[in-house]
Amino acid sequence: MTAQNKIEIIMTGPLMAYAADQLKARFIVHELWKAEDKAAALAELRDRVRGVAGGGAHIKIDGALFDALPKLEIVSNFGVGYDNVDAAEAGRRGLVVTNTPDVLTDEVADLALGLLLSTVRQLPQVDRYLREGKWLAGPYPLTTSLRKRKIGIVGLGRIGKAVAHRLEAFGVEIAYHGRSRQADVAYRYYPSLVEMAQDVDTLVSVAPGGDSTYHIINAEVLQALGPNGIVVNVGRGTVIDEQALIKALQDKTILSAGLDVFEDEPRVPAELIALDHVVLLPHVGSASVHTREQMGQLLVDNLNSWFDGKGPLTPVVETPWKKA
Repeated sequence: MTAQNKIEIIMTGPLMAYAADQLKARFIVHELWKAEDKAAALAELRDRVRGVAGGGAHIKIDGALFDALPKLEIVSNFGVGYDNVDAAEAGRRGLVVTNTPDVLTDEVADLALGLLLSTVRQLPQVDRYLREGKWLAGPYPLTTSLRKRKIGIVGLGRIGKAVAHRLEAFGVEIAYHGRSRQADVAYRYYPSLVEMAQDVDTLVSVAPGGDSTYHIINAEVLQALGPNGIVVNVGRGTVIDEQALIKALQDKTILSAGLDVFEDEPRVPAELIALDHVVLLPHVGSASVHTREQMGQLLVDNLNSWFDGKGPLTPVVETPWKKA
């Protein structure tokens, strides 16, 4: 395919070279996030761009972008979560949105277990204790344990089920909350998140972002969880009312929290950083070379499949696709 015949797409943010190089080999790629005047860049590309490779949350992919790109057909988004994309609006306009599910399930589930154990056993704090020479003065204080904990999973999708499967090996009691009961799941289902919080002492949130999950872990839920309660979040930061969580931690309404995601990333409240009894990670749930390369490959494969006339590989629910 000659340069004149190449399909033009935009990248809204940087991707790993593994994926970016493949895109540049097939398409004419415009790196929109680098443009000083994005509106002018979009105006110039208005009648040429047919695809978007969504890399990170640098640029919101919404109705305004769709208006600017009337020839747009597909948005291939990097990540299983796609709250940076107005998928509902895309669906109304007949556009297709894809994400990168499954390839990051195990990595995020592994991280969730590591974060849970780190929070329960205070592993980062213990590490600092040794490095600061405090062990010479005496042993680290005893911590809480995973033994006899009851764990409620918020969002029992692909990743939630992978987390639950790993937790089974620890012999803990598992329950879940979600939009509806799942017929093939033996864990106890709670239609009310508050009621589940009352009956468990640990919440692991793997819920996606969006209006339906916004601040569902709020002051009432944290109060119900109680003073031995631990909250772990590897889903989306907006699921938790961050200010309510900070207050609950400061007041010892709950025991601790382990967070890989935040409401306004990469900005983390100073009040959270100041708390020594929390574990904070910079959204690294899927951040291994292996998994990010697989995610990038699926992003590329979705675009290739679409422009080969085969349809999308992993369309999101808001933009369903039926093969001809």
